[in-house]
Amino acid sequence: MQFRMLGPIEVVDHGEQMPLGGTKQRATLGFLLLQTNKVVATSHLMNALWGYDDVPATARKILQNAVYGLRNILAAGRAEGDPGAAALLTQPPGYMMRVDPERVDLQLFHKWVMQGREQLARGAAESASALLRDALALWRGPALADLVEGGIQWPELATIENTRLDVMEDYFDAQLACGNHHLVLAELERMVQNEPLRERSCGQLMLALYRCGRQVDALNVYSRVRAVLVESLGLEPGRSLQQLQQAILVQDPALSLARPGTPDPFTARPEIRVGPTVPAAAPAHPVAPAPAVSPEPRDPRTHAPRVAPADGITMPEQRTSEPAGFERRPDSTRRKVCAMSVRARLAPTLADVAAKDVDALLESACHIVTEQVERFGGTVTASIGSMSLAVFGLDGPSDDDARQAVLAALAIRDLLDAPADDDPDAPRLAVQCAVTTGEVLLRHRSNEDTPKVIGAVLDESQAQLSEVPAGQVRVTDPVRRASEHAVRYRLPDPASGSWEALEARDERYAEEGGAEMYEQDILRGLVRRTRHRGVPHLVTVLGERGTGKTRLLRDFERWVAAQADAPRILTGRIPAAGEDGHRLRLAAQILAAYCGAAPGEDATAALTRTVRRLFPSERACALLVSRLRPLVTTAGIGVDDRFGGPPLTETMSAWAQLFQQAACEEPLVLCIDDLHRAPDAVLDAVEKLAETAGSGPLCVVVGAGPELLLRRPGWAGGKSHATTVTLDRPERVTNEQLVRLLLSADGSEDARTLT
Repeated sequence: MQFRMLGPIEVVDHGEQMPLGGTKQRATLGFLLLQTNKVVATSHLMNALWGYDDVPATARKILQNAVYGLRNILAAGRAEGDPGAAALLTQPPGYMMRVDPERVDLQLFHKWVMQGREQLARGAAESASALLRDALALWRGPALADLVEGGIQWPELATIENTRLDVMEDYFDAQLACGNHHLVLAELERMVQNEPLRERSCGQLMLALYRCGRQVDALNVYSRVRAVLVESLGLEPGRSLQQLQQAILVQDPALSLARPGTPDPFTARPEIRVGPTVPAAAPAHPVAPAPAVSPEPRDPRTHAPRVAPADGITMPEQRTSEPAGFERRPDSTRRKVCAMSVRARLAPTLADVAAKDVDALLESACHIVTEQVERFGGTVTASIGSMSLAVFGLDGPSDDDARQAVLAALAIRDLLDAPADDDPDAPRLAVQCAVTTGEVLLRHRSNEDTPKVIGAVLDESQAQLSEVPAGQVRVTDPVRRASEHAVRYRLPDPASGSWEALEARDERYAEEGGAEMYEQDILRGLVRRTRHRGVPHLVTVLGERGTGKTRLLRDFERWVAAQADAPRILTGRIPAAGEDGHRLRLAAQILAAYCGAAPGEDATAALTRTVRRLFPSERACALLVSRLRPLVTTAGIGVDDRFGGPPLTETMSAWAQLFQQAACEEPLVLCIDDLHRAPDAVLDAVEKLAETAGSGPLCVVVGAGPELLLRRPGWAGGKSHATTVTLDRPERVTNEQLVRLLLSADGSEDARTLT
């Protein structure tokens, strides 16, 4: 049995991957494997799984269930007579994962790295390179990637990731010593792009470029890393990097390829390191020292001439060091802004347009961009050819910056991408827009009113622009969250993490529908709180017919489903008297949806499988299945009051117990409409979900009419995990609103009220 941690956590037995259960069970295994063959205290485990401030009262029980499940998995893969088989042992004050280190990829990684560093210290660069390459090949992604995506943030994982970066630099050292600078050049460029503050890898890239005959590019790497250090931290590059730059400028012979196996003097490991250290090897032959840095006085803000990359555009006044005559003002400050990048290119179908027409189009586009940016309160800070960069929020941070930036981008897209009214065949441009948000540094010049803007968010905006399809406006998730009350979005590709802005919402949505917008904010905030704190919550939306209750819940459901890391949402509605279906149909629908019976599979078998996964105890499993079986049938879902089974109260109590336990495995959202029509057994079960759930992130959102309070005057009153939102009837209804309600998919109830 092999344990893989360098990527999503996996347990492989004889080539087959073992099922590891829910998040808490996988997290328990991952944390114990980080402390292989060491006792981990129970309190330490619980803090790792829930955080120091959010450990629920039932944490110990949940942990015991996770340990029980892991032991079953290990027992299933244990071979007879295998003395080295993995085992999860109970040892005071907690648990210990006993396993052969050779069967854990993280331990194997550390072993090969230690051997590779020893070979590198002896001057055996080729064997060191092979060992380090094999160690890095064990990685399948970030360590415990699936747990990290679920919100796990253990300090040990950051240490492992930093060790990986150190090993990559050791590998580059070995390859450079072997004369393989051509082979590692692409990897070095990716490394420096992802980790621009690691001076060691920047020096390795400079040396590799120099040996490839690209000394101008090598000097440009130094200029970029210096700019990042100065702008982000106010620091100059270290002495070794400065010496390497000077050596490249004078073409020092010491930079020539050394004899294979000899460490390069300019890429050797620094004296101070995090993690295991290896003594530096003595050079195989004398190496000429690098020329000393000139001691003559210099302006600390100046540096070697900057050369722009041949394959890109460097926007002026954004990321370079200050030119001569720059004066720092005491009011220079950091500020959160929104950055918008715009690129206007000739449409592919119009490639044969004359050059003068292209110039006229670009000039007109530049004018339109500036006009619209200023109209929405932004400032164009740079414009080169077909690309422009604008910033919103220079005059002071505002909650409205994101909305204004996206609205400006949509206006630019609509103006530039649309054909002329008088000539549909006239040349036009294909527009791309990207909007990001982040912190920048504002520095004022003595002779200009507009400050100089410096910050990584400007680079992020331009980088995102390269992935935006023509004719679209894409924004980051923080921008989308800050502006979704005014702009409609869709998520075209969950993997990219960027949202497409579709159109501005009309003013009626922001004004007449403002109250509904605020209720949406309440519901969304409570879902985030429930997930973050790992506690249940019951939200009751009360409203008469015609107040938009159903529409509010439908919009909320769509919002939950559209989230990048959406919790699982289960929805349903209590049917009215006389409608098709029994009033227990809701409970049956939600249960069947959660069990997820495969096509042709008996619903009872799916129920049994689900209950057994959540409740390992055979006795508890059999009891719950017997009580829940009346809610599922082979023909689908449905239930009758006359079924010969347990009382309704026991069935619904088991239903609530199942979803309480399910929330311990994964975040859940239950959205139920028209709850006031439900029988008392269903009301009791729904109220119980948030009243007694111990630890799971379970958010129950219900819509109901005022009749609910007539039946249950004390509904959710005085409970710590319950919120009630009341919708008021609109004071007036226009003809346009009436038509919209009559035509809406969910407006049947509202339409009956208005007629």
